[in-house]
Amino acid sequence: MGERFYLYDDTVNAAVRFVSFVGERQRFDLALMETDRFYGKYVVLDLQSNRFAILGRDDLEEPGYLEHAYQLDEQDANDLRAFLAECLS
Repeated sequence: MGERFYLYDDTVNAAVRFVSFVGERQRFDLALMETDRFYGKYVVLDLQSNRFAILGRDDLEEPGYLEHAYQLDEQDANDLRAFLAECLS
């Protein structure tokens, strides 16, 4: 194997918030990571499903975005969307 070619290899500071809440039908265990890496957006990791997305407030308004990213039905996605709308800047 030849020399490894890196596109980037950075270490950054991050603020991480771990939060758990219960929606109408399911529990959400999330890690919200804020860095300067993603242009003001957050990496939102669903610790139960091992799914994540890079999200900002504009993404919450995209029809079907949370449903697709986290494999949720509309009702559960609306619970997640309402929570994220409160805490994403």
